[in-house]
Amino acid sequence: MTPPALLAFDTSTEALSVAVGWQDAAGQPHELLHEGVGGRASSASLIPTAMDLLAGAGLSIGQLGAIVFGRGPGSFTGLRTACAVAQGLAWGAGVPVLPVDTLLAVAEQARHQAGVSQVVALLDARMGEVYAATYAHDGARWRTLVAPALWSPAQLQV
Repeated sequence: MTPPALLAFDTSTEALSVAVGWQDAAGQPHELLHEGVGGRASSASLIPTAMDLLAGAGLSIGQLGAIVFGRGPGSFTGLRTACAVAQGLAWGAGVPVLPVDTLLAVAEQARHQAGVSQVVALLDARMGEVYAATYAHDGARWRTLVAPALWSPAQLQV
């Protein structure tokens, strides 16, 4: 049985990230990605972008196994947009919603791209602060060493 297709997006930062991932009948993985200007523009462009990616994949919302969204930390407006769109699309299609910690997604990207197993993930929180968390991967799953929190750069100096 092939894994279900997923629609994932994050609007918690100044970047809008949207992706569709699926496997074809031969079991080959595929993904379509969009990264662009987010922030306030996310509320107007998220749904059309998601629909374009689904169409490019030859999928409808009802064929998804779940809709995944970045639940933060991040901008309040961006988080509200992602949560509302995920819930609205999922409810209409009858598919589950999966919230994912944005900083944990950053850590997973670092693991995937650089092969690291311990990550201090940071996001700009504006006004001279950052969101930060520390994670360790044991080969099977992530453990949170320092929970996501708001920090000043001076607090993070070693």
